[in-house]
Amino acid sequence: MRTSHARRAALAVTIVGAVLAPVSPAFAAGEPQADLRADVNRDGRVDVAGGTDADGEDTWTTQRGAIFLPNIDDDTKRCAIKGPGGKPLPDAKLAACNDAADTTVNGSDDAADLARVRSVPMAKLPNTATGTLKVTAGAKNTRVFVKRSTGWVWVTAKTRLTAAELRAGVELGVESTDVIRDDKKWGGRATVRLTVTTNGKSSSDDITLRVAPLLTHHHVQNAQQLLVTKVPGKDDYALRNQAFVKGLAAEVKSAGISKPLVTFDKYQDVWAQDFVEPGYVSMTGPGGRAQTMRIMLRSAQADREAGRELFEKLRGNGVGVVQVSGVKDTEEWTLNSMGNLETIPPYANGGRSFPAGRIIMGERKDNGSKPALAMRTLLKSQGFQDPLFLDTSWLHVGHVDEFVQFLPANTPRGWKLAIADTDAGIQLLRDAQKAGNGKTKMFSVPGSKDLPAPKETIDQALASKYLVADNTLAAQRIAANLATLKRETGVTDAEIVKVPALFTRGTDEGERGDRMPRLSRMGAGEVPDGVREYGQQKELDRHADRAGAAETVMTSAYVPGAVNGILLGRDRYLAPRQWGPVIGGKDIFTTAVTAAYTQAGMKVSYIDDWHTYHVGMGEIHCGTNTLRDASAPWWKL
Repeated sequence: MRTSHARRAALAVTIVGAVLAPVSPAFAAGEPQADLRADVNRDGRVDVAGGTDADGEDTWTTQRGAIFLPNIDDDTKRCAIKGPGGKPLPDAKLAACNDAADTTVNGSDDAADLARVRSVPMAKLPNTATGTLKVTAGAKNTRVFVKRSTGWVWVTAKTRLTAAELRAGVELGVESTDVIRDDKKWGGRATVRLTVTTNGKSSSDDITLRVAPLLTHHHVQNAQQLLVTKVPGKDDYALRNQAFVKGLAAEVKSAGISKPLVTFDKYQDVWAQDFVEPGYVSMTGPGGRAQTMRIMLRSAQADREAGRELFEKLRGNGVGVVQVSGVKDTEEWTLNSMGNLETIPPYANGGRSFPAGRIIMGERKDNGSKPALAMRTLLKSQGFQDPLFLDTSWLHVGHVDEFVQFLPANTPRGWKLAIADTDAGIQLLRDAQKAGNGKTKMFSVPGSKDLPAPKETIDQALASKYLVADNTLAAQRIAANLATLKRETGVTDAEIVKVPALFTRGTDEGERGDRMPRLSRMGAGEVPDGVREYGQQKELDRHADRAGAAETVMTSAYVPGAVNGILLGRDRYLAPRQWGPVIGGKDIFTTAVTAAYTQAGMKVSYIDDWHTYHVGMGEIHCGTNTLRDASAPWWKL
């Protein structure tokens, strides 16, 4: 916005006896005026001659307004990951280094992450003219560079633009030093002001930008690469894990994903879904294409060392990492895992629109436990994916990925909702029992010397103390969550895919028995040789105390949770092998799960995760993560 200084020039304000110097008078009509432009119309160009970038340059909406990036990647890999003597850097120091942490533009890739702002050439400006630049709003989080013959130069209070530069038109690059963390402290807006002065007169213009929101992926975005932890060594668990990783690589390749697996191997935390949530930021780039940066959002679990590998291994060109601080010890550890964060694909309903999708997270409504306030505040402050909370009180681990997922669909909405169906799971067992197969073993998984196969039969499972009751409870809680999702999104019954499932509290022999967790997703329990225990016993104790106080039954998957799988393509789904009762040569759960996904347009394949994840209260989704295509501009969705 061009500002007339004539109004203010006449005012000499007296404050406590001191007289402020009058503001310089404005340029006269017909004289060149300061005029800054940015890519307000988001077409990939900054129009300094004609165009519509001058319209609405001081406002910002989802559809219009200049965008700039939080420049927190490390394009030249200059950030150290070790301190003096090779000692590990503290988490805070790991996070403090990125491209925006210095006052240098680190090469052409770093320059591409700068939002361009240009001044309209002031052709008739006299040689006495000079220009200054100032960030008048958002200065704490904004850095400006000016492009000169020597390269990009950081703009400070001492920077002066010459008359020659102003006559030719100045090119600026703008970056944010961080994402929005709390919109009550900073909502992401920055205002850059150009002031041109000559012969005692001045002209100024402001341009407003807003930092790109940090967005999480949803399942309508195509999978591009998978992440998984690979445990080194030759002990039993390590060998099983390595076999899983090999099998996963084959499935990924078969699905048409060409990029190799990214394997975490330093900290041996096998729950790769839980210590990171991949996201992205983007702004308009050349030709109107999105200039995108992946952002790895570290879980709000300061004692979870595996999150350090995001800085040590993934941070680099086009990849940044965000971690939150200020997490309270009283906030439940397991709810802060990122398996407790999923994203509904884009939708509009009831006057609200979520063009980039909407986050869902689990909370324990029975005792009031929620994910960390610092993380909830960061996610909500982005202003685009306002988190919706579902009740996961009935789950031991408490993650939304244990019972709900979203599938691409060739429908007007573009997606369907898949939900765990415990009534169907119980009915499968009752039908088998009614047909005279009650003596059939409940599980067909082979045993080994150190991990015997489960012994219970279908009859014993149905007669056990808790199984039917637990799944009746699960059905009630799932139905309540489904009602919330239907109300919020407008999803209809025809758009819901019901996938057979069973849950159990796992306290009696015949329900989990000798299958109790050896590697708990909650961060406690007996850990196999070669696998590091990453959690805290006090968290498990707090969790048990809360459960007892609320008298809540908490369960985990009895049969491997089919909805806790991996969407590898629009029509390719990888599920955990069911290992259910085999009747007539067929696994009845595999048959039913395959039918459910096939009806939804999916080609289903299976991979064994019994000993690698299932006995630890998780499945293959919990043990992996996915980088998805973020090239579609969120402002055009």
